[in-house]
Formats: sequence, C-alpha cells, structure tokens
Amino acid sequence: MSISVDTRKAPVMAAAIQAGATIVNDVTALEGDPQSLGVIAASNASVILMHMQGEPKSMQDSPVYNDIVSEVGAYLTSRVQACEKAGVDKERIAIDPGIGFGKTKKHNLLLLKKLAAFTSLGNPLVLGVSRKSFIGDVSKENDPARRLAGSLSAGLAGLARGASILRVHDVWETRQALDVWQAIEK
Repeated sequence: MSISVDTRKAPVMAAAIQAGATIVNDVTALEGDPQSLGVIAASNASVILMHMQGEPKSMQDSPVYNDIVSEVGAYLTSRVQACEKAGVDKERIAIDPGIGFGKTKKHNLLLLKKLAAFTSLGNPLVLGVSRKSFIGDVSKENDPARRLAGSLSAGLAGLARGASILRVHDVWETRQALDVWQAIEK
C-alpha cells in the first residue's frame, strides 16, 4: 500500500514523508515552495509533477495557450529535468497534464485526445478527470456527484491513450470499469 500527500508546501511534504507517505502530488510541479525540490531529492518518495497555468484562485479566469499540448509537454519536460538535476531518479517521477487546472473545456478535451503525446517523456502518466467541470460542461450535469459515467468514460479514454495512473473519487466503480475494459482489450 502506498500513501500519498497532495501539497505544494515543503514542510507538509517533509512531515508527510516522515509519517510514511511515499508519494507527493504537487499541483505546482515543485515550484510552489523553493524548498520542495530539495525535500523530494533528499527522500525516497516519488513525486507527481502536475501542470497548472496560474494560481488556484485565478487559474480559470481566461486561460490561454497557443498550442496546449506542446506547451504542457515542454513544461513537464522542464520540471522532470529539474528534478533529475537535483538528484531525483527518473523512476520516482510521474507527470500529470493537469486536466481542469487553468484550462477550458476545449483545452481539456484536446489534452485528452492527444494524451499519448506525453508518453514520449518516458514517465508514468497520471490522469485526474474524476468529476471535473469539463465533464459537466459536455454532459450538461452541474452536480459533480452525478458525473460518474463521464468520469469513467474520460478515464478509460485516457488509459487507451497512455495514462498509467488514474486519480479518482469513485474507486469501486472505476475498478469495475477498468476490469471490464482490460478483459475486452486482452
């Protein structure tokens, strides 16, 4: 069993790792706190580097990209390189394109459609689509708790395009969908 912590604060990372966390998920890709990269490099913990445009409070206030796939890819490449330069083994680094973090519905759908482009980086690809607002926009469902079918659909589409880790809210339902999908794909 692995325990993960979602934080962008180095002291929280350090305390969580000391308490047994083996994975740190940072929405700022270790840029939110100048000490974060050092905390990960000094530990044996794995890290998930996520792309986010802007800050959480304002990230959805008109996000703009010229070429979202190449821009997100370049950013994640630079963050992987920064980690490796600091002494973090590539095997401990996963990447996340940050669906819903500073992206419009169109951006999110394009990232999902072109998700395979990120597999060329050679790091495990994490995908968090569970209950996201773009699913509500596509399906006209305002209640996040009623977005299970859309979450499963987006997650399986992501797996088909190279995602290797899904972050989900509905674990049992996702596991069942994954089991059926894998049985069909055999």
